[in-house]
Amino acid sequence: MSGSDFQKSITLRHLRVIAALADLKLVARVAEALNVTQPAVSKQISELERIVGEPIVTRDRNRLYLTPIGSRLADYAKQALNQLDRAAFDIEAMASGVSGSVSIGVVSSVAPTLLPGSIALFKRSTPQANVSVLEGHFVELFPQLEAGTLDLLIARIWQPQELPGIDQMPLFSEPVVVVAGRNHPLAQTDGLAWRDVTGFPWILPQANSVARRAVDALFAANGLTAPSNTIASLSLALNLELLRSMPALGLMPQRLAQSQAARGEMVILPLDTRGLLSEARCFWRADQMAQNSTLDLFLKCLTQTTTELHTIPFG
Repeated sequence: MSGSDFQKSITLRHLRVIAALADLKLVARVAEALNVTQPAVSKQISELERIVGEPIVTRDRNRLYLTPIGSRLADYAKQALNQLDRAAFDIEAMASGVSGSVSIGVVSSVAPTLLPGSIALFKRSTPQANVSVLEGHFVELFPQLEAGTLDLLIARIWQPQELPGIDQMPLFSEPVVVVAGRNHPLAQTDGLAWRDVTGFPWILPQANSVARRAVDALFAANGLTAPSNTIASLSLALNLELLRSMPALGLMPQRLAQSQAARGEMVILPLDTRGLLSEARCFWRADQMAQNSTLDLFLKCLTQTTTELHTIPFG
């Protein structure tokens, strides 16, 4: 089949089925997620195989597995659906005529991953609205959220709990990993254990922060005392330079660490961080959403960007 014939034959239903199938594996789950019958899902799969001219799934009992062609088609389907969702979002946002401002507090480990895409989408949707961003750690930012100085707070969470008068929403989950400069003595060491890393300088969050308490608990869980030779820094740029300049160790979100490692700037050490600070959430005052349409729009942009982190294939 030619490319033009493929474009004419494939439908939005086909795209949604193959995208859902890649994640859910079972026809019953796909049918439930898309609110259709199981025979309808099976029909869409058969039509896709006829359109492509090759099998897109293999069957093992009740489960379906994508063939290499099916997997590639699912990747493109997710990207196409994401673009359609973004187009619908953009049009709705532009039509709303929202203006005003939104102030955001964010921890430094989340800002590079999430905020650029969210702010770009927000500004494209409502150019007249203003955004201000303040980096810090949760303990110092949260009182500003309660006082109304900040409209939104985005942070990595340790031991989630309900907060009076505050609404919250999970955004994404991403491991935090241990990193070192490429020339660090441990960079090429196999079979590392936590006891091997306590004698080096560590770049850590501030001593009074939630993140620092979580790090201390991680060392304790490994039967160790937290490092005493530390540098407390929130600055990503400074921390990267410190890792290059001295035999220090640090913690970094996996996505950012992989990006730096791919450039040859650092290495990721094979240590289990036990889900340390892996979940990111956003927080806002429950009484603000109905009053602040700009905040409501930014939250939608945040959700859209988070969805893209999950659906766009990387690498």
